[in-house]
Amino acid sequence: MTALDQRRVSVPDGLDGERLDAALARMFGLSRAKAADLIADGMVLVGGQPAAKSHRVVAGAWLDVTLPPPPGARSAAAGLAGPHGRVPGLEVVYEDTDIVVVDKPAGVAAHPTPGWTGPTVLAGLLAAGHTIATSGAAERQGIVHRLDANTTGLMVVAKSESAYSALKRAFREREVDKRYHALVQGHPDPLRGTVDAPIGRHPSGDGRFAVVADGRPSVTHYDTIEAFRGASLVGIGLETGRTHQIRVHMSAIRHPCAGDLLYGADPSLAKQIGLTRQWLHAVSLAFAHPSDGQRVEFRSDYAADLAHSLDVLRGQD
Repeated sequence: MTALDQRRVSVPDGLDGERLDAALARMFGLSRAKAADLIADGMVLVGGQPAAKSHRVVAGAWLDVTLPPPPGARSAAAGLAGPHGRVPGLEVVYEDTDIVVVDKPAGVAAHPTPGWTGPTVLAGLLAAGHTIATSGAAERQGIVHRLDANTTGLMVVAKSESAYSALKRAFREREVDKRYHALVQGHPDPLRGTVDAPIGRHPSGDGRFAVVADGRPSVTHYDTIEAFRGASLVGIGLETGRTHQIRVHMSAIRHPCAGDLLYGADPSLAKQIGLTRQWLHAVSLAFAHPSDGQRVEFRSDYAADLAHSLDVLRGQD
């Protein structure tokens, strides 16, 4: 019999004021109904006391949660290692006792999610023998931020529990400097600007996200680095970290990432430059090291397919 998974977590700032069942669902990747069942069964305590599912949570409050294993689940470690084992192309660029920084290839998710059967950063690190923090939901232990499966570049993963807490706080307080480069269709006007528009799930319910009136506040800054015939290379900085934020915001201003067919990119451009995914790369990552507070910074070269597409465009000018 697989042991129950007992966890103590604090409510993130972004969930302040949410109903307990809704907050629990978002924090642990559960359905709202499953979260409500756990609360009804006494598996969730707020500040050490039982609470109703309609209870409004407060940022920073402690939740004691007992999670049953998912149906058919193996132990957490076995499930995370998964059938893929080591992940080809997943490069460790820095590691110490608290953190590991990786350069993620395309086609690799950060951690297991419903419906994803491909390799993950977490599985690759575990299969290679790296120690990972056990904080967070079982399927995303140690993961403090994510990149989309087909977005390449830098990620930091927590190895120690103290690093996990420090990095989660740093991301929440926007103290982590993440910089992306994106190749977008057309030429943004103005060349430098800010997209301040709320993001939520697309009304179609097909897994996309969109700018919607009742979405979560989302802010993206961009500036043009290089212009080509029919496309522009832009640098991007984020104030918030919503799912698909860059892709949604660039599409919203009619300059979707090249190759991003999910968000309206022209497939002819992708074909022209030999691109089979969205052109989006996490090029730099800087933060205060969780052990001593000293600033550390990492940079990543473009993946080969992204570099090739730029060569094609430069050859046209």
